[in-house]
Amino acid sequence: MRPTADRVREALFSILGDIEGLMVLDLFAGTGAMGLEALSRGAASATFVEIDRQAHEVVRRNIDATISNSDAPTDLIKGDAVRVVRSLALAERRFDLVFFDPPYDRTAELVRDTRHSLPTVCGPEARVVLEVATRHRDVIAEAAEGWGAEVEVERAYGDTVVGVLSLDGRPLQDPGADVDSDDVGE
Repeated sequence: MRPTADRVREALFSILGDIEGLMVLDLFAGTGAMGLEALSRGAASATFVEIDRQAHEVVRRNIDATISNSDAPTDLIKGDAVRVVRSLALAERRFDLVFFDPPYDRTAELVRDTRHSLPTVCGPEARVVLEVATRHRDVIAEAAEGWGAEVEVERAYGDTVVGVLSLDGRPLQDPGADVDSDDVGE
């Protein structure tokens, strides 16, 4: 788990501007800091996805500590982000803001693995925030191409580069496109 540095998070939310009323998807949630920050800034809801058992419990505790029953609704899903995104697409869930911050050593692979499904969970005028290691900066352009997006902003903060990509949701062409044939039936 590698939480986004506080200064990077502050700079990012300054770039994003008003997010009031947005539906947020926090993939590879880690501590849940990005989704929780979005909720504190007026997002309508947040869905957190985390596969690691310990990190999942950290997100649960952080949600419980910061969100009251009267606040915006939250979902916490334990599972593989690629499969969860595919399931969300099949369920026709749509999000306005997606945080995509996987382990740095797997970013390129996970961008490729979601090339078909991620755009389908994005509503009109959705933005995806992609966080990568400086040495993998080229993945931002690859993600934009694979997801049919445009890079709005790309900023470096030490060994981290954050890209804000804009894309419109598109209909699901092939629900199984992002699942390897080896994964079928698991």
